[in-house]
Amino acid sequence: MLVAAVGVLGLAIGSFLNVVVYRVPAGKSVVAPPSACPECGSEIRPRDNVPVLSWLVLRGRCRDCSAPISARYPLVELFTGVAFAGIAAWVAFGQGGSGASDAGAQATSGTLTMQLLDLAIMLVLAGVSIALALIDLDTRRLPNVIVAWAAIVLGALVVVASLAAEEPEAIGRALIGGVGLFAVYLLLAIVSRGGMGMGDVKLAGVLGLVLAYFGWAELFVGAFAAFLLGGIAGVVLLLTRRAGRRTAIPFGPWMLLGAWVGIVFGPALSTWYLGLAGFG
Repeated sequence: MLVAAVGVLGLAIGSFLNVVVYRVPAGKSVVAPPSACPECGSEIRPRDNVPVLSWLVLRGRCRDCSAPISARYPLVELFTGVAFAGIAAWVAFGQGGSGASDAGAQATSGTLTMQLLDLAIMLVLAGVSIALALIDLDTRRLPNVIVAWAAIVLGALVVVASLAAEEPEAIGRALIGGVGLFAVYLLLAIVSRGGMGMGDVKLAGVLGLVLAYFGWAELFVGAFAAFLLGGIAGVVLLLTRRAGRRTAIPFGPWMLLGAWVGIVFGPALSTWYLGLAGFG
């Protein structure tokens, strides 16, 4: 029941993310005016604003002027819904959310309160990830307003979750992770002389905070995975001649994807690597 409800919530959030992705880079409000057809200016009716379903019913065209509506809109809604449902299932069945402590959280992270707090952190991060990845791919920017709000909301949730689990030291770990990853990216931005943008640096601080909250393994794997995945993508683009050595390739999506690799696979990958290295 929880999984289905969160999935439906994800569909609605996906519809809102479409607005965010379009309006925030343009400097427009995400709450007003109401959504309208960019061709004829007709306001979108409530019955035509149902995620995915409305696009299918209208066959991908405006009801008033028949202008085509990009398939990206329902795809973002559907992807967000599936992502939210998947995260809810992962947390509900005890796989997700290492919780407020590396060592002592097992006694508390299984409680409903801790599950819901971990779920809230992951869902907020998922929404932010989708919005920022799409904006970075479109504009090569990571808007400060989204990164700042993500830092505030996720930071608050981390504090609440840590205190609820009676593990205040998790707050310190999260701060160390956020400051540490921010410092690493800042150094890279300085050394690369423009190869790394300040948007990436600010996002690194937010991701470091969340990853370290879940655990050191999540932090280190998530940080490494970003560079590994970004490097592989860069090589593929060069080999397929879709990019040159001077082509600016957005790194934000790989940072976000790497963070999710850390959250989902961090403990398992770190255990495997330590065992391979003879430390297991």
